[in-house]
Amino acid sequence: MIDFLNHPETDRIIQEALKEDIGPGDFTSLSTIPEGLTSKARCLIKGDGILAGVDVAGKVIEAVDQKLKMEKLLEDGSRVSFGDIAFYVEGDPRSILQAERLLLNIMQRMSGIASMTRKVVDLLEGTSCRVLDTRKTTPLIRHLEKWAVKIGGGTNHRFGLYDMVMIKDNHVDYAGGIANAIRACKFYLSQNDLKLKIEVETRNLDEVRQVLAEGGVDRIMLDNYKHDDMRKAVQLIDGRAETEASGGITLETVRGFAETGVDFVSMGALTHSISSLDISLKAMK
Repeated sequence: MIDFLNHPETDRIIQEALKEDIGPGDFTSLSTIPEGLTSKARCLIKGDGILAGVDVAGKVIEAVDQKLKMEKLLEDGSRVSFGDIAFYVEGDPRSILQAERLLLNIMQRMSGIASMTRKVVDLLEGTSCRVLDTRKTTPLIRHLEKWAVKIGGGTNHRFGLYDMVMIKDNHVDYAGGIANAIRACKFYLSQNDLKLKIEVETRNLDEVRQVLAEGGVDRIMLDNYKHDDMRKAVQLIDGRAETEASGGITLETVRGFAETGVDFVSMGALTHSISSLDISLKAMK
């Protein structure tokens, strides 16, 4: 299991984002707020959903000013509603304002993703199906977005092109067919001593049969199938590989796909089409 909080990617994102935002200095705060003050602010929730990014906010606060003190009231994964307070932060108001926008940007987006994911998880209740994220993420902050999916109760798919083999339609077409692609893949992994799971995307039942005939794959993706064909594919595969439904799955359709018996549904919408949760940081006098 990935330790998202203490992962080098978390620190990289924070440092790069602070550099982007603060640059040579927060001249507004430096010019308007006297030195030596101590102030307090509260992180106010202004919508309903699943809270995510509180732990990252703590790391942002620490990165800006180690003298700032954070009092956490709510944990990541908590259901929240308008008026809830996630945490208090106390210390130099200039430091609080330097941390403000970054921690809010992170929390708002992560909470939006976690909230969307939890909606799907709730819709799948009573089935054995799990929801997967995809690589349809914001460049350079995939780590945070996949973390938010986990907080929302979802399951992470591969993190990049390096940690799992996924033979998709373009690979199949360029390789000259499913059998060629699978054989070449297994040879390459063997030659390079790589122990990676193999998934193959299929577009119809005939391609499912081709994958099964070749064998040696861990998961079969059923892309843009109708419910009847997906149910037939699951029966045809009969546990010889994991099954994944993919392609335009929405909140309205996800339950129907899960009820075909697939092991997973993958949804790019978890990360690319979400609304951020409204959160603000308010000064306390």
